[in-house]
Amino acid sequence: MKWRLGVAGSPIAHSLTPQLHDAALAMVGLDGTSRRVELGAKDKAKLNKVMRKEFDALSITMPLKGFGVEICDEIDEVATRTQSVNSLLMRDGRLLGASTDGDGFVNAVRAQFGTSVEGAHVVVLGAGGAASGIVDGLIRAGVASVAVHGRNEAKVDALVARYDHVYDFSLTYRPVDLIVNTTPILGRAEDVAVMQGVGADTIAIDITYEPRMTSWRALHERSGCPSANGLGMLAYQAALQMQWWWDTPIDAAKLLEVIS
Repeated sequence: MKWRLGVAGSPIAHSLTPQLHDAALAMVGLDGTSRRVELGAKDKAKLNKVMRKEFDALSITMPLKGFGVEICDEIDEVATRTQSVNSLLMRDGRLLGASTDGDGFVNAVRAQFGTSVEGAHVVVLGAGGAASGIVDGLIRAGVASVAVHGRNEAKVDALVARYDHVYDFSLTYRPVDLIVNTTPILGRAEDVAVMQGVGADTIAIDITYEPRMTSWRALHERSGCPSANGLGMLAYQAALQMQWWWDTPIDAAKLLEVIS
């Protein structure tokens, strides 16, 4: 079988996912190709059609993760809870969906910083699909608290209501052990100072990877924070996706080397 893989979203031209797909195919000895598909917020019907006719498996990113929930015949437990899908798979004529963002993020933190998030106090900036997956993964990994700071009050309230130990930003525990920026680059306000409770022991992760060093991340590095961009999360969540597709272990650390 020659696997027809791809990644869909908007904007998508910068995506490194095809490189991850190619590397993993070679790693496990499978044949296949991967390509990028530009699909935006009005393309739910097109996503469904393209996936069912042209692909065996597909990674999806902004702004399609909610659409993934709607078009699938079946979704996994995490996707059901977060209402977000980042991975699609055709199996026996049925379209299946899964979310690996949260576990991928947690695995990346463990690998890149050599630390567990268990018992940590976390701040998540943003309340969209990526934040939803990350919060879910953090809660299942045993963090002590997550404070969510987002502009969409309804989305913040939904996250707070979904889990114990998740609060709106006004109830942030201090000191902060981990701060995660999930907000899109476009539309970010210029940060002039780190938030109260963030110090040299706080891990700061900006899940964007283009540019590699954002002004937000640079600000936190100047304050002494160990930091990372989104390449780790990208590689580790992709490894989980492809492990699900092929039922074969994928070395996420080697995938990260490919795109670093």
